[in-house]
Amino acid sequence: MSENTSDVIVIGGGTGGYSTALRAAHLGLGVTLVERDVIGGTCLHRGCIPSKAMLHAAELVDGVAEARERWGVKATLDGVDWAALTATRDGIVARNHRGVEEQLARAGVRVVHGSAELTGPRSVRVSGAEPGVLRARRGLVLATGSRPRTLPGLEPDGRTVVTSDDALFAPGLPHSVLVLGGGAIGVEYASFHRSMGAEVTLVEAAERLLPLEDEDVSRHLTRALKKRGITVLTGARLLDAQTGESGKGSESDRGGRGGRGGRETVTATVRSARGGEATYTVERLLVAVGRVPVTDGLGLAAAGLATDARGHLAPADWSRLETAAGGVHVVGDLLPPPSLGLAHASFAEGLSAAETLAGRASRPVDYTAVPRVTYSGPQTASVGLTEAEARAAAGPGGEVSVDLMPLTATAKGMVHGRGGMVKAVAEPGEQGRVLGVHMVGPHVSELISESQLTVAWDASPGDVARHIHAHPTLSEAVGELHLTLAGRGLHQHT
Repeated sequence: MSENTSDVIVIGGGTGGYSTALRAAHLGLGVTLVERDVIGGTCLHRGCIPSKAMLHAAELVDGVAEARERWGVKATLDGVDWAALTATRDGIVARNHRGVEEQLARAGVRVVHGSAELTGPRSVRVSGAEPGVLRARRGLVLATGSRPRTLPGLEPDGRTVVTSDDALFAPGLPHSVLVLGGGAIGVEYASFHRSMGAEVTLVEAAERLLPLEDEDVSRHLTRALKKRGITVLTGARLLDAQTGESGKGSESDRGGRGGRGGRETVTATVRSARGGEATYTVERLLVAVGRVPVTDGLGLAAAGLATDARGHLAPADWSRLETAAGGVHVVGDLLPPPSLGLAHASFAEGLSAAETLAGRASRPVDYTAVPRVTYSGPQTASVGLTEAEARAAAGPGGEVSVDLMPLTATAKGMVHGRGGMVKAVAEPGEQGRVLGVHMVGPHVSELISESQLTVAWDASPGDVARHIHAHPTLSEAVGELHLTLAGRGLHQHT
C-alpha cells in the first residue's frame, strides 16, 4: 500500500471539494483530493446541471404553446425525442466534467479514486481503485456531500419509485407523476413533468410550498402551478404506496414507455390537511423530501468527531469552518444550518476553508446574503430575510417597510405575460438597510444578483434608488420598489 504526504487532503470531489482543492493549489499548497465516485459530485452529475438542462428543454416546450396561444405563431409540438433530449443533457454534463478534471490537473491537484476513512485528524486510509495511506501537513477538508432522504417502507427502484438523484435517468417520460415534497427540488420536478405533458400531483407536508421562503413567494408560486394544471396538496401526508400494474398497456410516444401488457404503476394514499384520504394511481412516485449528509465509512470517531442527530458535522469555529478536531475542516452538505446546502454556498465555503489552511485571512460566509433559487416555471429567487423573519428580528414595537410590485406592472412584464412579483423588505426610511428581496416570475434567477449585492453590502433603498435601471426590463420592478421605499415612488403597487 502506497503512502503519500501533502499539505491538504480533501475528501469529496463535489462543488465544495473541488473548489477547496483548486483554491488551495492556487495558493501554493500541495493538495490531494479523494473521490469514490466521479469528480463533480451530485450537482454536476445528478442534480444542478442535468436538472437545469432538462428544465431548459421544458421551457422550450412551454414556449411552443405560448407562441401559438398568445402570439399567433402557428407552431406545433410533434412530440419529445427522449433519446435526443437526454443525449444533449449528457453532453453538457460530460463537457463540464472534463472541464473540472482539466482544471484540477492544471492546478497540480493529485486526484485519488477510492473510499477514504480517517485514521486520525491528519491521516486517511484509501481503499478501492487506488489504495494507500495519505497524510496531511496542514489539515483535512471533509466535503462528502449528501444523498436523497428516503422514507421507511418506500424503497426506490429507479423506475416507478425514484429519488431526485435518479429521476432524470428513469426510463422515458411518465404519463402521471406524484411528487412527494414541495421544497425547491420537488417543485422543479413537478414543473418539468407538467411541461412534458404529465398529470402531476405535488404533495407537501408543510402548510405551503417552499416553506422556508417568504409567504408571498409561496402564494404566487402555488397559484401559478395550479394554473398550469398541477394538483397542489399542502398540509398533506403520504400514508401508503403500493406498486402494481395498470389493467392495459399501449404504445407510448413518451420516450418509449408502454408496450405489451400493462404499465407499472404506484397507488398512493394521501391524507389531506382536513383529514380526508384520497388515492392516486400514477406511473411514477418521485420522492423529494430532503437530503441527508454522507458520512458512512468516513471514520469520524478516529478523529474524535461525531455527527449531530440529523447527521451533520458542526464546526467548532464557523469563521474557519474548523471542527473540534484541530485541522479538520468541513464544507458543503455536511454542515448544519445556517449553511444552506446549496452548490454556490459550498463553493464559497471551499474557498474560505482553503484560504484558512493557507494562513490567509478569509471572511466567513454570510449565509443571509446567499441567493436561493427554484428553477421551476415560474422561477423563484430570494435573498436575505423574509418578511416574517424581519418582523421577528425587529421585535415588539419594531417597524419594517415592505413593498410588493407585480411584474406585469412593468412593460417588459406585460410582454412576458406570465405574472409574478418582486417584493422588498427593509428597515424604515430612505437610509434603512434592505433586509430581503423576493421574486417570482420569468428569468428571476438572473434578476436576483443585484439584490444579492444590495443585501450583502447593507445598502439602503436610497442607495438603489439612485441608480437607473434599463427600460424596458424586468429589473425596473426592482428599481421601482426601492424608489417607493425611499419615498420617491411614482406608482402605487398592489
